[in-house]
Amino acid sequence: MVPRLYRVGLLALAPLTITIALLHVLLGLVYAVLCFGWIGRRGRDAAVMAWSKLLLLIVGVRLELPSGPPPVSRGGGQLGELLLVNHTSWLDVFAIAAVAPARFVAKAEIGRWPVFGWLAIVVGTLFVERGRRHAVMRTNHEVAQRLRSGQLVGIFPEGTTTDGSHLLPFHANLVQPAIELGAAMRPVGVRYTQRGELSQAAMFIGDMNLMQSLWRVVTAPRLAVELHWLPAIEPPPDNRHVAGRAARAAIARALRLPMDAPPAARLSLAPDGGGTEPGTRSAPAS
Repeated sequence: MVPRLYRVGLLALAPLTITIALLHVLLGLVYAVLCFGWIGRRGRDAAVMAWSKLLLLIVGVRLELPSGPPPVSRGGGQLGELLLVNHTSWLDVFAIAAVAPARFVAKAEIGRWPVFGWLAIVVGTLFVERGRRHAVMRTNHEVAQRLRSGQLVGIFPEGTTTDGSHLLPFHANLVQPAIELGAAMRPVGVRYTQRGELSQAAMFIGDMNLMQSLWRVVTAPRLAVELHWLPAIEPPPDNRHVAGRAARAAIARALRLPMDAPPAARLSLAPDGGGTEPGTRSAPAS
């Protein structure tokens, strides 16, 4: 009886929750435009982390760190780290940003999203036109600059989102700057759960749009995101493909996921997951 009432309450409050979340994004955009130019890097990092934590709280997603907290941010002439992250949802970025001052590489379409895209631009997201060689080279140059300055830079080597039940092959083009600089490469595994079981409530695939995904998130009871902050790849590989395979294997072990093709059968969803049949099409990756 209580779980059913809880679910009904989430559904009833969903329009208000979504409104508050969008207002939070708008206020974050205004703050970034007005203040980021003069508060310095540490101020910007602190603001993004606090803002991201509050967003997760608003949409009802609990943050869990099974492998412990991430390392502190770098600076003082030290190289930054390249984070290689599996990709399920637009929430992945905010979950990681809530605990680490990371900036991400996103496909160019994200920058054209209303509100969320504008915010991504002002907080320092790097955008790349996938499939265009010169665009990847330019992005790699920008990634190298960020790493030299001591920043954490996050990439999604799968290149798109999945339903969270498996890992796609890792594309390693954006790993090259870390190899050339000798910067650390750290796998980060992301998994969404409800009551400890794999949940598809946060997945962003197929023909789903952002508002549909946001509705699924705010109406999912006890939705949590696990961040598995894994050891850096050692010894440092001198080949980007080796680095990609090593990161993929580490995440697969941490999340207990297969690395082969997704199963044809319907996955077992967590209770009240609000999930749908997993599809093979993928939504724009962030």
